[in-house]
Amino acid sequence: MTSGLPETAVAETLARKIVALKPGGLPAATVRKCEDLVIDVVGLCVTARNEDYIKSALAGCDDDGPCTAIGHARTLTASGAAFVNGTAAHGEDFDDTFEGGPVHAGAVVVPAVLAACERHHPHGLRALTGIAVGCEVLCRLSLVVPKAVHKAGFHPTAIFGAMGAAAGVGAALGLDARQIVNALGIAGSMAGGIIEYLAEGAWTKRLHAGWAAQSGVRAALLAGQGFVGPRTVFEGVHGLFNGFAHTTQGDYDALTKDFGERWVIDTLAFKPYPCGTMAQPYIDCARRLASRGIKAGDIREIVCEVAEGTVHRLWEPLADKQRPRNGYAAKFAVPYLLAAGFVHGGVGLGAFTESAIRDAEVLALAAKVKFVIDPDNPYPNNYTGHLRATLNDGGVIEERQPFLRGGAQEPLTRQDVIDKFALNAQHGGWDKAQSDAALQLMAGLFEGKIDLGALGS
Repeated sequence: MTSGLPETAVAETLARKIVALKPGGLPAATVRKCEDLVIDVVGLCVTARNEDYIKSALAGCDDDGPCTAIGHARTLTASGAAFVNGTAAHGEDFDDTFEGGPVHAGAVVVPAVLAACERHHPHGLRALTGIAVGCEVLCRLSLVVPKAVHKAGFHPTAIFGAMGAAAGVGAALGLDARQIVNALGIAGSMAGGIIEYLAEGAWTKRLHAGWAAQSGVRAALLAGQGFVGPRTVFEGVHGLFNGFAHTTQGDYDALTKDFGERWVIDTLAFKPYPCGTMAQPYIDCARRLASRGIKAGDIREIVCEVAEGTVHRLWEPLADKQRPRNGYAAKFAVPYLLAAGFVHGGVGLGAFTESAIRDAEVLALAAKVKFVIDPDNPYPNNYTGHLRATLNDGGVIEERQPFLRGGAQEPLTRQDVIDKFALNAQHGGWDKAQSDAALQLMAGLFEGKIDLGALGS
């Protein structure tokens, strides 16, 4: 053993627990969550299929193969399909969220595992296990050093996504413990994703999920063929956390201690609005304010109490968040989102067109929205919303939203998930017959080998 290195690395402990899981042995609640994730991800891929960023992503792939790019006739390699589907699933920022992270698990892991399984043909129960494992690893990694990756300027979904996808694909393809350690070690050198997209609403956040999915597929396949990665990929002096969180000190028990016994993914949240997660409770507050019969013109000022950890992404520079540069930037601008929710009674996919973000009434109200930092805000363990509206007549009204709707405290039902899928599919141009056929396919997806071919048009 090299001096100074642990006898048993964190990745080795994790890998042993992964390989101990038996296909078909997941708890019912975890199975249901994985099924919901698949339904949600497929719908999101369809809703984004005609968007410019997906056209670019698909055109930029030169690796045709047998795997399905959901919503497209063209087929790709497993890595290519994972990239395109992951990018589409995350593209509208309408995908699931782990509230402790925050990270988006389904948009990374589901495309990676399904593409790898469509190519390499393990039984569907292995695919189901892989989705559960990959999402669980991704979410638990975000708990090791909470908030530090975002603070360092990186996108946690991108960083931890590569690791989760590698673990999920490795589990689905039946890699042994040593191979999974190598897959994680390899994926550590593939992880990346800066958050500079915030400056002008560039597209790069959208590809972070797809790139992580692709990286996980490649890392697992390399490991399966004997390629060696560092076993101290997590806690090492030059490991993942030192590189992306600027520390090797973390709660590694949050990753490994009860892995396979308690499933944190059972609490994954599905968003009610297609925008940044932490903005969603503020939209709820705005809608309740409007339901009181108050008009935008009645409001002099709105001040929101916010978590310090969200300010650099959702509130500053304030002028840009009040008047976002483009539709994508608007997804991460709480003043705009709050105002749109107030004026239009909600925030849907249509709130991010170039004409929508120039709505004079919305922008006039957004210009009145400011923030103060609440040092007691529970973020990232809980996402809350607050506004205090001062009216022209001097009256003051406050609204609070104590949790994220769609999350652990108010989860979506299976029918809610299906209804969301249907709306997303319709937005992407599918008719009811196509949507119904897709739902029927997904209902039996894990009963045999994975074949997504019917979703490729």
